Amino acid sequence: MITRLLGFLALWLLAGTGFSQTSASVIEAVRQQYALDGRVALFRVKADSTGALVGKTNLPEAKRDLLARLDAQKVPYNDQIQVLPSSTLEDKTYGVVTVSVANLRSDPRDAAELATQALLGMPLRVWDKDRGWYQVQTPDGYIAWMDFGGFERMTKAQFDAWEGARKLIFTQPVGFCYSNPDRESQTVSDLVAGDVLALVSESPAFYGVRYPDGRIGFVNRADAQLFEQWKAKVVTTEESLVSTARRLMGIPYLWGGTSVKGMDCSGFTKTVYFLNGQTLARDASQQVNMGTLVPTPDNDFSQLRPGDLLFFGTPATGEKAERVVHVGMWLGNNEFMHASGHIRVASLDPKAANFNEFELKRFLRAKRVKK
Repeated sequence: MITRLLGFLALWLLAGTGFSQTSASVIEAVRQQYALDGRVALFRVKADSTGALVGKTNLPEAKRDLLARLDAQKVPYNDQIQVLPSSTLEDKTYGVVTVSVANLRSDPRDAAELATQALLGMPLRVWDKDRGWYQVQTPDGYIAWMDFGGFERMTKAQFDAWEGARKLIFTQPVGFCYSNPDRESQTVSDLVAGDVLALVSESPAFYGVRYPDGRIGFVNRADAQLFEQWKAKVVTTEESLVSTARRLMGIPYLWGGTSVKGMDCSGFTKTVYFLNGQTLARDASQQVNMGTLVPTPDNDFSQLRPGDLLFFGTPATGEKAERVVHVGMWLGNNEFMHASGHIRVASLDPKAANFNEFELKRFLRAKRVKK
């Protein structure tokens, strides 16, 4: 009798192992289809030892497809997958950044890696909560964690009202918003290029503004533009890209930075294009998939135009995939700008005083992303 029970138990365990392996392979196939890049899509699902499907996703269509595939293969499961946004957020599943530059981290803790930054006025989708941290998604699709002090959570109605308000955009590299229309008055906050505020009033010297959290202040007219006017006239040209890039010269390197307070390599290119009205993906390994290829046979850079992006890293081999780890922007005359210690100009001409042999040796390709 005991031997028979042990035999049944062994068969049950083997069957469970088979089901678990099948579930894992189906889960991976769905992840590959819907959330191959975990930086812009959430699908963190697994099958536990009891056969339960656990985890979270912000892609309801991916969950539906997963369950349909398991049903088709007659794989038993207990669905415990949580579709975001989390119920703990109640109806406040949108947000807007309230500080000049907000730091977004890879995990919900202060010591986690800086993943990216978001500027004042930037709209956010809020997916999840962990203590005082919120998992948010920026307009370029990037998903990371922000602490409660960096943004204002909103209902859809509040968010729509903010989005519908007239805005202004701060256009100087750095500056301040004041409590009164007077540069000597108390500052409300600092501001950086690209910050957006709601317009309240206008006078010959100042704009009256409102922050997403309701604070009121005044911005010098010479430091900002009405957003609709800026948007209507901003054009991404070779000249404007180079001019913007040169205004960022010397800003220190900061891993995860995308603002004038500090930038990494892709943060630099992203900021240059953003201030010229065009949104790029966040990381170099994502930006390389944008635009069109510019031929550079045998490192002949004669077909490049100012504003083109240069990508660097290690090429693919039979054992390893290509790794794109760095990006810079072409200026012309064999020079490019990039974030390396600080924003600087380097040359790919071996005869130049600022020749960068290291980057030339790991050059991969160039792309034209200017619209």
